[in-house]
Amino acid sequence: MAQANHIDMVIEAARSSSAAAVSPLAASWRRSLINHGLDPSNQRAPDRVDESALNLRRSAVDRLMTIAAPRLDQLFGLVGNSGCCVLLTDVDGVVLDQRAGSGDAETFDDWGLCAGAVWSEAAEGTNGIGTCLTERRQVVIHRSDHFFARNTAMSCMDAPIYGADGRLIGALDVSSCRADQTEAFSRLIAAQVAQTARQIEQDNFRAAFPGARIIVTSEANASDALLLAVDEDDIVIGATHAARRAFGLGSEDTIRQQPASDLLGRTGEATGFERAERAALKRALARAGGNHSQAAKALGISRATLYRRLNRLEID
Repeated sequence: MAQANHIDMVIEAARSSSAAAVSPLAASWRRSLINHGLDPSNQRAPDRVDESALNLRRSAVDRLMTIAAPRLDQLFGLVGNSGCCVLLTDVDGVVLDQRAGSGDAETFDDWGLCAGAVWSEAAEGTNGIGTCLTERRQVVIHRSDHFFARNTAMSCMDAPIYGADGRLIGALDVSSCRADQTEAFSRLIAAQVAQTARQIEQDNFRAAFPGARIIVTSEANASDALLLAVDEDDIVIGATHAARRAFGLGSEDTIRQQPASDLLGRTGEATGFERAERAALKRALARAGGNHSQAAKALGISRATLYRRLNRLEID
């Protein structure tokens, strides 16, 4: 009876264009029903790619998987004892990696929350992974928020992951199999998921620019990976997705090379980037006992570049 009520509710809301206009959840249900032609009463298990196809998808993002692995372990250490699993997917919603406790593994496997399962919105309707990737934002899909009635036993908390070039490359998911998990508790977990996703983004970005100086604004928080990669001549050569948005660099295009000082601008009050750079320069000079040559060497820049930065930031 509960599933039948859910199916009726989803279909009624999905067919209402006015509901979709005011509710992101109803809009997702409408995409699932109208755009993707899905039936909320369908009981089939989620599709799975074969092992060969899964390995190809993993190799396409091998650096991300290597970098993400310890973060997945850390996140699972926080939520695993509460009946949750941790999933990393690619941009198509295919699960690449999973962490689950031995006592819950069979349940998650039956639900399709395992490596190789396809959780795109086109395949599974409204769900944490697929809707997160479609809307490119953090989402919580709690139990009856799901499109398929068969998925209403789970709660899913997701955040998108962007690559070093600003492109969407996957999603981080925590899904719960506990019937007593409240929506409020799901939203607490969601905050940790968002923080971990941004940490993965930052780690991946730093690995993509090993020879660059990475500048992060002091205002950046757990939900915003706002980083720039700058070469030895103070030229911006890379930016995270959040930094591209903040500085109008375009979401996915190649960044036009420009001096960091021009990009960040100068105002009466130093920006977060300038405060971070000023602190880094002062630390290097202090450690070098005021020796400019040693400070430049420690920073990995030329002495001329060091002088330019000192003058720009008005450091005596």
